Amino acid sequence: MKSFEKILVNEQSSIREVLTIIDANATQIALVVDSFKKLLGTVTDGDIRRGLLNGLTLDDSIETIVFRTPLTAKLSDSKEQIITKALAKKIHQVPIVDEQNCVIGLKEIEELIKPNVKPNKVVLMVGGLGTRLYPLTQDTPKPLLKVGDKPILQTIVERFADYGFINIVMCVNYKGHMIQDYFGDGSAFGVTIQYVLEEERMGTAGALSLLTEKPNDPFFVMNGDLLTNVNFENLLDYHQAQNSTATMCVREYDFQVPYGVVSVEGNQVTSIEEKPVHKFFVSAGIYMLSPSVLDRIPQNQFYDMPTLFEKIIHSKDSAVSFPIHEYWLDIGRMSEYEQANREYGEVFR
Repeated sequence: MKSFEKILVNEQSSIREVLTIIDANATQIALVVDSFKKLLGTVTDGDIRRGLLNGLTLDDSIETIVFRTPLTAKLSDSKEQIITKALAKKIHQVPIVDEQNCVIGLKEIEELIKPNVKPNKVVLMVGGLGTRLYPLTQDTPKPLLKVGDKPILQTIVERFADYGFINIVMCVNYKGHMIQDYFGDGSAFGVTIQYVLEEERMGTAGALSLLTEKPNDPFFVMNGDLLTNVNFENLLDYHQAQNSTATMCVREYDFQVPYGVVSVEGNQVTSIEEKPVHKFFVSAGIYMLSPSVLDRIPQNQFYDMPTLFEKIIHSKDSAVSFPIHEYWLDIGRMSEYEQANREYGEVFR
């Protein structure tokens, strides 16, 4: 929240005074308020310039150049909501007001767009063989297959970086050298990348036993063949708010039986349900884990994520679900790879 007290002015302020305030605070805007700090409008350097061109002098008041219907936001508005509003109006600052329209802050859009770097590690599982996408994966590991104009894994890395999660670990196996050659140390993508080599397939959880440094904060684990625009910051906040040991992202999956389902008792038909739809929650391949989870994973042996969650559930620790309603696609088969290429431009541009 930008300090705003220094840019509050009243309608009787002179253009000279307001111009001095705008220049001194480098905000390009002044907020015009009454004696109760109720927002009456805004004045920008552009408003002043137009006023001077129309014959006003520096000693005239700003009353006639105040913009009376500025875009505002509430303290409860999310960062994404404020950014969307501001970009649509092509403005750089948004006053924050309370229920009485009194000014309580100012948001700078450039600051909102710039991600705050966070310490949480991101562990990406990118060692799969991708056999169902053969022959595309004959010479290329699946995470490096291009969807849109870039590899699947690059989109994943950039999405995490957008939210300030730049400490990335890639667990590599099949053609791992190609992934290392492409991403290097991650600096070209605004992140830092370390690599863990799975000499044998360890499973989604087993590979975590190979981490050279135990995370100090909750960390992400994600399969490297997913495309999603889930809000990773919200996932972290949810994990912490729930005081969760392990959080699993889940996706609703519908399955329609293509026949009439008949219920019988003995030889009597009791009901017929025509082509019923069954709904399930399935794992989305994205997890948020607390560091203590690593103590539960055996060393140097295959161990998958469902087994880890079963162990956590059995021990009565908190294992919670995080439903994903945003775009999500597991690229495991050729049909899904083709779907991803059709949808990429609309979802990620």
